[in-house]
Amino acid sequence: MREINVAGAGPSGLTAAINLAKAGYTVNVFEKRSDAGKRFHGDVQGLENWSEPTNVLQDLQRMNIAVNFDCDPFLKQITTNGSRSRISHYPPESPLCYLVKRGAQPGSLDQGLKAQALAAGVNVHFSQTIPLEEADIVATGPISHEIFAVDKGVVFRTSYGDTNVFLVNDAAAYKGYAYLLITKGYGCLCTVLFDKFERLDACFETSKQMLRDAFPFDMQEPKPVAGIGCFSTQNVFQKGKSLYVGEAAGLQDLMWGFGIRTAVYSGYVAANCIINHQDYARVAEALFVPRQKATLASRFVWELVRFNNYALVVGNTLDIIGLKSFELPSLYNFGPLQKLIYGIALPFVRRRYPKLRI
Repeated sequence: MREINVAGAGPSGLTAAINLAKAGYTVNVFEKRSDAGKRFHGDVQGLENWSEPTNVLQDLQRMNIAVNFDCDPFLKQITTNGSRSRISHYPPESPLCYLVKRGAQPGSLDQGLKAQALAAGVNVHFSQTIPLEEADIVATGPISHEIFAVDKGVVFRTSYGDTNVFLVNDAAAYKGYAYLLITKGYGCLCTVLFDKFERLDACFETSKQMLRDAFPFDMQEPKPVAGIGCFSTQNVFQKGKSLYVGEAAGLQDLMWGFGIRTAVYSGYVAANCIINHQDYARVAEALFVPRQKATLASRFVWELVRFNNYALVVGNTLDIIGLKSFELPSLYNFGPLQKLIYGIALPFVRRRYPKLRI
């Protein structure tokens, strides 16, 4: 078996490396940062459980990924616009999402995947890079000039109880959302903007004030966090011999910007295509591009319901248009209705994001 080189030690790159090593390949992972997760600073993120009909933890198991990282299910979500709220409950076997930490600290998703890669015999080289054309798999993360969303926030210790709040208010998060996540005494408060990025600082301060007014949580040892997301529907999955996965291939969720599940899956698919001598570009295009287009259509619909301070989102009227629950996998299914919406939405999204490949 030939030696495989992977550029990037994020979820997609390490998932690919783990599967290839378990199949008997010699695998080298090259990461420009000094450790796995160094791109993050303890952020709390949602491992989405709403975008597919199957439980994400079962999917991870099928992809040879063990849950050796902190992974807390959330069974209740409060959605609010600052003046009105709705509470959604989810069954234990199907939580809305699992909260995971990102970063180089113990218990993070990144450190868990690193440990699994090392146990599988992967050679991980930190603070080292290779030319991308020499990599068999490119998993280098977001493309900086193809940004569709930015976020700013803070992580902290707190004595406040477990909380999952989704704040929709353009003053707090323009065309996006802010969130407050607290699990086991550890919290993360962020605002995510999908337009008018120059408002990021002001939106963060507004979201922080609104959330602290509604939920009087204490903040101990606060540390800043931030991030970006990139997206494409004209995804390039292969250049020469190099297979592109995760956000390096433009794979993200334009609807809300949740991409961990897709990143892991893309790494698994790339590894499987190498193992089984399949055409990864063709397989990936069939698997991922329809989903990318569906999230573009869903983003367009989301912005149509922004009026009156997102009254539809926090009320019960969403039942009428089939968006009662945010976890509905149908939002990611590129069916006849989504295709119709996509055709209408595409020119609007192209005008807003002229640098995106869509």
